[in-house]
Amino acid sequence: MIDITSLTIKEARKKLDSKEFTAVDLASAYLAEIKKKNKELNAYLEIYDDVLDQAKFADEMIAKGESYPMLGIPLAIKDNILIKGKKASSASKMLENYVASYNATAIEKLKKQGAVFLGRTNMDEFALGGSTENSAYGVTTNPADSARVSGGTSGGSAAAVSSDLALGALGSDTGGSIRQPSAFCGVVGLKPTYGSVSRYGLMAATSSFDVIGPIAKTVQDAQIIFDAIKGQDVADSTSIKVNYDSKESAKSKIIGVPWDLVNQDGVDLKVKENFKMVMKNLESFGYQIKDIKLPNCLALYYIINFAEVSSNLSRFDGIRYGLHKDGPNLLADYMLTKGTGFGKETRRRILLGTYVLSAGYYDAYYGKAQKARIALRREFKKLFSEVGLILTPTSPTPAWKIGEKSDPLSMYLEDVFTVTANIVGVPAISIPSGFSDIDGKKLPLGIQFMAPHGEEGSLFKIGEKFNML
Repeated sequence: MIDITSLTIKEARKKLDSKEFTAVDLASAYLAEIKKKNKELNAYLEIYDDVLDQAKFADEMIAKGESYPMLGIPLAIKDNILIKGKKASSASKMLENYVASYNATAIEKLKKQGAVFLGRTNMDEFALGGSTENSAYGVTTNPADSARVSGGTSGGSAAAVSSDLALGALGSDTGGSIRQPSAFCGVVGLKPTYGSVSRYGLMAATSSFDVIGPIAKTVQDAQIIFDAIKGQDVADSTSIKVNYDSKESAKSKIIGVPWDLVNQDGVDLKVKENFKMVMKNLESFGYQIKDIKLPNCLALYYIINFAEVSSNLSRFDGIRYGLHKDGPNLLADYMLTKGTGFGKETRRRILLGTYVLSAGYYDAYYGKAQKARIALRREFKKLFSEVGLILTPTSPTPAWKIGEKSDPLSMYLEDVFTVTANIVGVPAISIPSGFSDIDGKKLPLGIQFMAPHGEEGSLFKIGEKFNML
């Protein structure tokens, strides 16, 4: 019997190589757990029928003496990342029966190492939302409390790792979509530097923000997955080389905290208390806390998000591929297809994006947002000349009850701490920091560290130390 509740990728690697158990044994253990729990959680939309075949192939590689960090490791894959020959719907009716014709670069890299893909996980439709309530296939519930959300948009991936339905997972992060569900589910989530992981084979939401990243039980496991998928790719012109240094510099001992954001109204009292406790622990370990100023970037983020979403999703017109509904004329075809295929939140963002890009409003909204983005990048460059890391809570609240935030604005406000990293492209990590006792349930909380461009090593270093606090 394999104890998957305490198993990590690092430990699994050692046990697979020493033949303590096989990749088939390991995959079977996760399939059994999925069978027990997934009906209630709705973390997976589909379990692949070739899981054991993948695991057998991994065992054959091990028998030949091959060893790679991800060889035989069972992973959950977000439903917007393409695996050749597998369905990828982006949790939308628009692509309900779409089968990928090629592998995403991140998937290709994991395949070469012999990773085992368990299935595709639930998400907010086209990665638009913050709770996985916007999926066309039902909400993913929180492992800590089935009445609450798992977060979004990578809610299925975070819930799968948290409830031992996968040893690790891939998600995508547009404005906190890896970090926020990781915080809600009590696991580690890394949003890498923009471009450090190829976006080839990732369904586009907001192209200038999107990045694939890992969700795992530990910081070390997140690092192992990131190392397997990072790197420049000729298929993605925005991709870059990342060779990070894990050594801790004197500046990395100085942590900037934007107290004006942390102390604002809307941040849950228990989140603030947890954050202050984290501060004390860091100071006791010799870290210096420095007050910094950061603007509230939600308006800037959402203008760009809406604009790029409306542009990216215009391809789903019911003519070329995906869902098609027949009407009496071409316009009716478009309206029927998009009205039926897209959910409410997706339609809302397409409409708002079309507005901010329209004649007469482009300069007033989108043009100004891009100028503000350039100014914010300059501000971050200045900040990181003074501090090594920036620290905030990951989310202003613990996981909320399903259906509680029916007002879209209240949902958007939940992104206040996470969107900034996507706007400027820096790496950020969410690490479990404690719990909030609500209604007799222990709801996980998380903290977020941000580092300069390409300095994921600083996040891994502080993450390892934080786990020792």
